[in-house]
Amino acid sequence: MIKDARIARLFNLIIAASYPPAGARRILLALALGVVCHATFAAAILAMIAAMFFGLSESLGMVPWPWAIVVNLVLIAQFPIVHSVLLSKRGDRLLRWLMPGPHGAILATTTYAIIASAQLLALFALWTPSGIIWWRAEGAAFWALTTAYAASWLLLTKASFDAGAEVQSGALGWMSLMARIRPVFPDMPTQGMFRFIRQPIYIAFALTLWTVPVWTPDQLVLALLYTAYCLFAPRLKERRFAARYGVEFDNYRAEVPYALPRLHGRKDDR
Repeated sequence: MIKDARIARLFNLIIAASYPPAGARRILLALALGVVCHATFAAAILAMIAAMFFGLSESLGMVPWPWAIVVNLVLIAQFPIVHSVLLSKRGDRLLRWLMPGPHGAILATTTYAIIASAQLLALFALWTPSGIIWWRAEGAAFWALTTAYAASWLLLTKASFDAGAEVQSGALGWMSLMARIRPVFPDMPTQGMFRFIRQPIYIAFALTLWTVPVWTPDQLVLALLYTAYCLFAPRLKERRFAARYGVEFDNYRAEVPYALPRLHGRKDDR
């Protein structure tokens, strides 16, 4: 028996999806969306890692200047705006509506992951570089920053797993449809990195913005704007958590700091 609820929940979902009840159309729809979801997710992650590693100096965008400034700013703005809207109650209704037929509610997390991944892929693949490179790390500095950059992505991966890998990756929707079961969402995350700060996903992502070995005006603009988003946007998330979990979240918020861990550990560790 698996004691870790995070692993047990994911394992049970995979097992259920591996032995689906009969229903060829439902199974084909689930599999098709699963392929689209995870392929888009993987492409977005790879585009992010590669583009930021080079300080956004390498990308596919070819918009002429100065129009490139406007397009790049739109690319930056579209993700946090749509991200915040889709996480609201109105956004939840929109996600259900976007998937026609009777499965909109079950597939909401998969639909959301596809949209978010497509947005990030567009940002990092279609960015038009300024062509200006301020600084490129060399020697020991390059390896130190590359190690820090890789560590930041590992922290982001761990935080996403702690929050619920099936939700963060979009697998919950299509696998639940495959298994013809009601999606089981994770409880309020308090394990792993969530023991030390309340917003490890946002903070880990912010770290990826500042540990790159190549610095350009492009990277600085992205880092400043998205760090601000990572610090302030979770306030809206915490309002939803307070309404959903009530006293449980109030106690958690009183114990665990927002973004910076306590040097002396949690109160109950003393």
